[in-house]
Amino acid sequence: MNTKNIIIVDDHALFANALAKLLNSFPDYEVSKVFANGKELTEALASGLSLPDLILLDVKMPIMDGIATMKWLKKFKPDARVLALSMENNEQTILKMIKHGTRGYILKDTDPKTLLTALKTVDEQGYYYTELVSKTILNSMNPPTDPQGITLKETEIEFLRLVCEEKTYQEIAGIMHKSVKTIDGYRKDLFDKLGVKNRIGLVIYAIRNHIFEL
Repeated sequence: MNTKNIIIVDDHALFANALAKLLNSFPDYEVSKVFANGKELTEALASGLSLPDLILLDVKMPIMDGIATMKWLKKFKPDARVLALSMENNEQTILKMIKHGTRGYILKDTDPKTLLTALKTVDEQGYYYTELVSKTILNSMNPPTDPQGITLKETEIEFLRLVCEEKTYQEIAGIMHKSVKTIDGYRKDLFDKLGVKNRIGLVIYAIRNHIFEL
């Protein structure tokens, strides 16, 4: 197995250095660069630095945070494989990072064994999410072998697209000219129909089935 090249982007030097030491202790993984923020990373890539096998990207950083960095990577380096690192576990942050192309999302207090699993899974399968969101996302990323067996109504498709645009359910009700109660009914029906448990699952299903384009 070839050694996998990793870049860390994190503004906390002590954490970044400790993480680099941990990653270098894993067989077949090596940290080649550590950057303090997204601006340093994007400038290096724009100047000719080759994409690594994986980028470990902090979400909250000064100057250029993880979300802004993902937007840049999506536009200029769409082949980049990024695993988000964060202390944030709120739905909106996760949704934004997923929508902008991150391959995984793990919390900074995750244990080394889980981190290694994440690295291997991204390498082998393309995506990884920890227990925080894994059941929902993995279910959505492995849809039924017969996707035609799920038939969505036009109103359900419109609802899914609006869900992906980070609008509140009340805002969606106003746009669709429906009551909040009706919108809540769409949400519950889609949870059952698609086999997901929360909004993140709806977003991933929509993206994977080309209902919403990144």
